[in-house]
Amino acid sequence: MRRETVLRLWGIFALVLVALILADFAVHGHPNFGVDGAFGFYAWYGLLTCVAMVLFAKAIGVILKRNDTYYGG
Repeated sequence: MRRETVLRLWGIFALVLVALILADFAVHGHPNFGVDGAFGFYAWYGLLTCVAMVLFAKAIGVILKRNDTYYGG
């Protein structure tokens, strides 16, 4: 992947997080649980969920990795 593409994706991701935080000022939420009423909840929840998915995918990759000659090739 090209460096410019990676930087552009990180920029878009950061803009989405900032937009979610700014939307917290405009939208009056009705929290169902105590924690989802916190300021910027959806921004940091999305960030933490994304990090958790990446770490989980890395762990699964380590578990499922096979040698190059696994299938006899």
